[in-house]
Amino acid sequence: MKHPLNPDAPRTALRVENATLIDGTGAAPVTDAVVIADAGGTLTYAGPAATAPPTPPALPGASGPGAAGGTTVIDAAGRVVLPGFFDCHVHLAYAHGAHPGRRGELDPVLVTLDTAARLRQTLDAGITTARDLAGLSAGFRIAVETGRVVGPRLHTAVRVISHTGGHADVRLPDGTDLSAGMSELADSVDESRLAVRRVLREGADLVKICATGGMGSPYDQPDDEGLLEEEIRAVVDEARRHGNKPVAAHAQGNAGILNAIRGGVTSIEHGYGMDDRAIEMAGERDIFVVPTLSTVYAGINKDTMAPYHYEKKVRWSGLTKENISRAIAGGSRIALGTDAAVGPHGQNLMELSYLVDLGMSPMDAIVAGTRTSAELLGLADRLGTLTAGRAADLVIADGDPLADIGVLGDPAHIVCVVQDGRVRKDTAGIVAGATAASAASAASAASPDRRER
Repeated sequence: MKHPLNPDAPRTALRVENATLIDGTGAAPVTDAVVIADAGGTLTYAGPAATAPPTPPALPGASGPGAAGGTTVIDAAGRVVLPGFFDCHVHLAYAHGAHPGRRGELDPVLVTLDTAARLRQTLDAGITTARDLAGLSAGFRIAVETGRVVGPRLHTAVRVISHTGGHADVRLPDGTDLSAGMSELADSVDESRLAVRRVLREGADLVKICATGGMGSPYDQPDDEGLLEEEIRAVVDEARRHGNKPVAAHAQGNAGILNAIRGGVTSIEHGYGMDDRAIEMAGERDIFVVPTLSTVYAGINKDTMAPYHYEKKVRWSGLTKENISRAIAGGSRIALGTDAAVGPHGQNLMELSYLVDLGMSPMDAIVAGTRTSAELLGLADRLGTLTAGRAADLVIADGDPLADIGVLGDPAHIVCVVQDGRVRKDTAGIVAGATAASAASAASAASPDRRER
């Protein structure tokens, strides 16, 4: 059978043995577990070895650990196997620390090649699915789907909708857009509807809006409101009318967060200023919160940041931790997102440590990065848990993440990545017939942001 992400590559059935299974549902780990996927990349079993189907007999003339009945066998050697993780808030078209208003100065060929490298780097970190929230064209999603490049499966917003002078307005006074098309401006209800239609025409999988100001924009504050509530309602309605697309809201200050919640968005991105009322309202309306704590824990560097940016980050960091800790304690529906580009690419799962630092158990953090994130992206019927009928997206990690969640944040501890049944990374040599591609993955995992400019 041909693999859907690379039509020219053959794919066999898969069997992971001698593993400790953390399946993404929140259930207790299973020691001495087996995970089995068929040749179509669909899981058929994940559970104790004692009740697993037997290993098929070896094919005539075949030898070696990967030759059983045409099945690729992976000996986890006691390591932990988990579902492939999600990052629901990335900006893969931008290098770490790059300003969106400068991308137009770069050669687009180099931007494309560097973006492809970041896709690979993100996959090697254990992220098998990512949601890009501005800057990434739909062509990259198609490139991954058709095997032109290797990376996480993608949902992309393409652009972000902002009002003139708002968080995503990086134009010069004469209207010159230095972001190479990161944002779409809208200043009325009708313009908001048109903006949605434009981004959907460019192939967007979802719509992103700015409900507040932000940290990196020089002329506003996180407490400033962005699109009006009625404009947000128009965006949500227009997205509903076109395939019921989800709407993600950049929302940091509480007033804009409340506007976004009342406007009917699918997710609050950042949520730094959420008060008790906002937490309660989001819960009542089943709205996801993507807190992007990496921007607070790993995204502050006085030496590389503009003074206004550094000042805002320092002023908001303590408030963010306090509010998101309350949201976690209050049972908010937390999905994992990092805002990678603001922080480093390729270290996405450090976000799990920050969630734990603010009150989540390690198991709950893992669920946030797998099952809950799959629910946010509308993919829970195929991804997010290692259960029969789901796609064979999985990672194998050194160390015990329930004892030390930080092991998942180091890409060197992610020794094997399987995406849709195909081995994408194997730095420990636990897959029979490891190839040069595995060595390339090892180099990628060892050098986060190695191509960043």
